[in-house]
Amino acid sequence: MTAALHSTKSLPPAARAGHWNAVIAEAYFPLQLTFRDAGSFDGRLALQSFGDLSLSRLQTEPVQYERQASHIAGTSEEQYLITIPRKSPVEFRQLGRELRCDPGSFIIERGDEPYRFSYGAANDLCVLKVAKPILANRLRNPDRYCAQVFNGRDGMGGLFTTMAQHVQAQAPDDVAAGEMLGRQLIELLSMAIDRHSETAEVAQSAVRAAHLKRAADVIRRNLSNPDLSPDLVAEACGISKRYLHEIFADGNGTVSQHIREQRLIAARNMLQMPNPGPMSDIAYRFGFSDQAQFSRLFKAMFGHTPSAYRMGQTGR
Repeated sequence: MTAALHSTKSLPPAARAGHWNAVIAEAYFPLQLTFRDAGSFDGRLALQSFGDLSLSRLQTEPVQYERQASHIAGTSEEQYLITIPRKSPVEFRQLGRELRCDPGSFIIERGDEPYRFSYGAANDLCVLKVAKPILANRLRNPDRYCAQVFNGRDGMGGLFTTMAQHVQAQAPDDVAAGEMLGRQLIELLSMAIDRHSETAEVAQSAVRAAHLKRAADVIRRNLSNPDLSPDLVAEACGISKRYLHEIFADGNGTVSQHIREQRLIAARNMLQMPNPGPMSDIAYRFGFSDQAQFSRLFKAMFGHTPSAYRMGQTGR
């Protein structure tokens, strides 16, 4: 199979950064690149297709790649990158997690969430790109395995990384054989991840629980803020709005529902205090557009209108 080869070697220094940005966007997806020295940057990328996945060898000087929210807006197909560093460690941050992946390990990057990926020394990376539906056919909810380090030295992980690098170095010319190898790589990757799943699930559950607690704290501190919204909460927590909705969905709820319920609870607590003030002030203080809406939602949650609840408190 013919590989697409890209290199900065013959380019003038002023053209290297722009050319490499375009190469990376074509091979993977749009990213923001930061070079230690754009003029002296040297990079080489060999890209091959194996049916449902692409496999590339990325050899460059130090560089940082960022997947930003602006890159993700409007994308329809979710993709994963599976990266195997072979020469020097990589630093990776996604979903609030920061990790280091040394040679002999591999990581999974989620393309529909912002991330930062970098290495401070020249590197030689083996990178697989696969669409989410392909991996989801073999693994339940593969998103939960992203931003984690997997053992690529031994066991199934070792078999996967060894085969990926071997296929990369000696790709067959036959398209059908290449597609078969692609399927085998995906199977090995799925098996390696599945063996790691018990530990991974515990770690991922802890991360999501921490993010959920942080989001709940932000909501609690901003109940009287008229601008309180999922966007504000996500920004304050340093996560995407998509991921914020996911962690609340784990508990069969929504962010907006949690905000509304916490505001109603805060309003109820205020009604328990002596001289809480006019009902309209309480409604507006906690973000309700009018007193009628406040009364309707309060009764739906607590079984009494705010006025009836206050009368019950003063009548004790």
